[in-house]
Amino acid sequence: MIQLLFIQFKELLNPEFYIQNGGYFLVLFIIFAETGLFAGFFLPGDSLLFVAGIYSLDLVKEVLPTNSEYFSLFFLLVTISLAGIFGNTVGYWFGKKSGPFLFHRKDTFFFKKKYLYQAKEFYEKHGGSAIVFARFLPIVRTFAPIVGGIVQMDAKKFAFYNVVGCVAWVFSMLFAGHFLYAFCRNQFGFDLKEHLEIIVLCIILVTTLPVIFKMVFGKSKTPDVPKPQ
Repeated sequence: MIQLLFIQFKELLNPEFYIQNGGYFLVLFIIFAETGLFAGFFLPGDSLLFVAGIYSLDLVKEVLPTNSEYFSLFFLLVTISLAGIFGNTVGYWFGKKSGPFLFHRKDTFFFKKKYLYQAKEFYEKHGGSAIVFARFLPIVRTFAPIVGGIVQMDAKKFAFYNVVGCVAWVFSMLFAGHFLYAFCRNQFGFDLKEHLEIIVLCIILVTTLPVIFKMVFGKSKTPDVPKPQ
């Protein structure tokens, strides 16, 4: 039973699992959930976008009849960015409405207060640009918009950084996956689809190492807890 649960959890961390079993609409939901829902902090956002770039044409063919790789990329860029922007907006709204109570909430499997503290510290250090930087940091990107709402960041300012950060994140990951796949295939006859596990592992290590380093060696002080009104 434990081995079965481990295998199932391992599949949840595999971006190819979502593409093969849920396709285009599941990709949209994952990107929304990772930035708009507490439970989304463990989802593979960066690697999912990278792999989505490799399977871009196949994904878009599920909803539109097209054979254009460039149209597929542009379509994914727009729609996935909208899903991420909406996810951040939901997180910001939730933080603005009920965020102060989160600092008094007990930890659960899906909610860890320490992540909220780390996101708050990250936000206070970088200001509004933290919304942009957070897009490229797993875990932090889930809680950064919530913290933006908690500290009452100006809605228009948040919206600006939200759009810029999301488009930059989706563009870089999506296009990197697509064009690296095409380059390796055309120049070296190397099919990245056959080695996705190694590539995904590298992406996870590169994007999570700064967060892990901060969690292990960083000395985070407990921030002031906003008082409920």
